[in-house]
Amino acid sequence: MKIAVLIKEVPDTGADRELNMYTGLAQRSASESVLDEIGERTLEVALKVLDADPATQITVLSMGPESIQATVRKSLAMGAAAAVQISDEQLLGADLVLTAQVLAAALRREDYDLILTGNMSTDGSAGMLPVMLAELLNLPAATSLSAISIAEGQITGTRELQGATAQISAKLPAIASITEALPDARFPNFKGIMAAKKKPIEVLTLADLGVEALPTDTARSIMLAVEQRPPREAGTIMNDDGAAAAALVEYLAKNNLV
Repeated sequence: MKIAVLIKEVPDTGADRELNMYTGLAQRSASESVLDEIGERTLEVALKVLDADPATQITVLSMGPESIQATVRKSLAMGAAAAVQISDEQLLGADLVLTAQVLAAALRREDYDLILTGNMSTDGSAGMLPVMLAELLNLPAATSLSAISIAEGQITGTRELQGATAQISAKLPAIASITEALPDARFPNFKGIMAAKKKPIEVLTLADLGVEALPTDTARSIMLAVEQRPPREAGTIMNDDGAAAAALVEYLAKNNLV
């Protein structure tokens, strides 16, 4: 089985985020960049398939500047066999439409049985990329899975809904996205780190993929305005003077929390 896993380098989620007030883009130099945790969990799903079937081929695919290669190497150290990195200055600030078109073009270069991705990245949190790729690649999509099983030419999983769960299945080839309900990823060991240095990383540009950054016949999303998030306001403090329980119930009811 050939599996493609989409990963992304994002600003450290444990650090404060900053926006460039002029461009509206994340100020990525303001904090350390790391492999997105949902990407790690997604790769772990593929690695479990590899554990069960050593013939499985896992390729990680990422879009970003040349500096993301260290993050890509980490995924190779975890167990992926090869990587595809798409780097082009014209992709700076790419919106979801362009991102989906670029990733779809890269994925078309191989016949993957399964394309795995997280449900949303921690920096953009749009949650639309998996279904956009499914549309562009004309593949079935099993999205936002909290449990997943891959066997006998199909993928099955569970999607959590409000007050219910749905059982999802699709024949391969397909696209699947997972949520943070899936297990944490394994840590790269010394053997994996050393092996990653010899594993291939193919670097592609827009010209290699035949994708234009700004097609004249395609509408693009643009940033209309950006402003700093206002400081967090202090919450409601209730001192227990004997009537705190009643005050708490009144507060919860007033704010439709009960």
